[in-house]
Amino acid sequence: MPKRAASRYYRMAMNAAPSSFRPAGSLPSAPLAAYDGPWNTRLAAHLLRRAGFGGSPSDIAHYAAMPMGDAVAALIRFPSTANYPEPQLTDDRAAELSLLMSVRGADKTDDAVMEARKQLRDMRRTQNVANVTWWLDRMVATPAPLQEKMTLFLHGHYATAAGTKNIYGLDIVDQNELFRRYALGNWRELTHYVARDRAMLKWLDNARSVKAHPNENFARELMELFTLGIGNYSEQDVRESARAFTGFTFAPRTGEFYFNARQHDDDSKTFLGKTGNFNGDDIIDIIFQQPAAPKLFASKLLAFFIYSDPEPELVDQVATLIRKNDFNMEPVMSTLLRSNVFYSDRAYRALVKSPVEFVVGTYQLFGITSVQPEVIGALNRMGQVPFHPPSVKGWDGGAQWLNTQTVLARENFASSLMSAPEMMQAQNWLTQGGPPTTEAATRKLSSTILQGDASASALADLAGYLDGGGTSTNTMLSGENFEERMRGAAYLTMAMPAYQLS
Repeated sequence: MPKRAASRYYRMAMNAAPSSFRPAGSLPSAPLAAYDGPWNTRLAAHLLRRAGFGGSPSDIAHYAAMPMGDAVAALIRFPSTANYPEPQLTDDRAAELSLLMSVRGADKTDDAVMEARKQLRDMRRTQNVANVTWWLDRMVATPAPLQEKMTLFLHGHYATAAGTKNIYGLDIVDQNELFRRYALGNWRELTHYVARDRAMLKWLDNARSVKAHPNENFARELMELFTLGIGNYSEQDVRESARAFTGFTFAPRTGEFYFNARQHDDDSKTFLGKTGNFNGDDIIDIIFQQPAAPKLFASKLLAFFIYSDPEPELVDQVATLIRKNDFNMEPVMSTLLRSNVFYSDRAYRALVKSPVEFVVGTYQLFGITSVQPEVIGALNRMGQVPFHPPSVKGWDGGAQWLNTQTVLARENFASSLMSAPEMMQAQNWLTQGGPPTTEAATRKLSSTILQGDASASALADLAGYLDGGGTSTNTMLSGENFEERMRGAAYLTMAMPAYQLS
């Protein structure tokens, strides 16, 4: 692959990447009113990047052929994925318990203990790879891209990391299924289930929170990160909330949630100005009555789907919409994905693709349907592995996705994929139809990969490469070098600034 030229494109991408600040321009008038301007392939691709991960040329053409409202409706109405395969080896709780019990007997030697621990580590490592590749495969192949995109959003919002705090196997997969089930459901109800979720109970230590020693971790993050934001509660509210969540735990053998009444503080509590014998469910209901709750969700949705640092007036309008729909997110997302602000020039390619978006969208672009485990290492070098957020805050995102190291990782991933066996075997648009002219090949690459969002100088460089500039043979595009040259040119096109942006 022509790495020297690609590196220059990546430097351009870093310079062109939107910051974490609001993009230039002004807020459209009636920002949430339905967009009624021209509808074309370029905007259909924009919709699929934001409401999914991108898609193949045929996917984009399919949605472009519909009216905009019908295209959004098709994404909002999730087809059934009930028959989608479950991740392999997920039923490991019994095996883990057996191994853990095997090291407790007094007659066990140190060697036996070490061997059991090694088996447990190997089991968990294998399980982690299976879980991550399962979800990546699902994102690539799903017939419900918005469902997976919303699941990814919720994973970053209620961020929980596998491999820590004894969160393994089914723990994180069950949480993932919870997010998928509530992707466009009622997020107040979802938060009630998050408080009962086994992975979250482990992650923020609430499973061990008892009347004598309330643990404040979940109570604090519930308000600070999940629902209200800093400044909308007091330290006393954190302490009272923690008391209310005592007794929320799970059964070690089954993993099922249960409320341990004997360990619950059932004395009176005062929380956000209300007093009563509150439990955790009462706390959540009180939180969702606060004006700050819909504002926090509105701000995070806008930053994820529209652009960074949305205007306060836009946040207020979306918060009003969320409150009006009682935290049911289907009508909220339906409005956002049809809105003037969503299709505005200001929002177009205003977000940096996350590593997951970059990888999954590239697989979809070239019709590769199965992710290899090696991709996990590539995603790690890019800065984002599903099920492994860096902290309870999730990933910072935005321009933070691009730095010298992560840019090189993107370059190496794209280069490797173009020569990978799965790329060679994929039936895609790249090499169909035989060798075109240089001009036609340049136009095909630019329109298919970038929807034409490339500068004249970048296209001239691309045409120069297709004609042999910078190659080892320095020969013109021909039937003999056509496939190799097109893969190299696709790699160069993916290195252009626009491809780093959603």
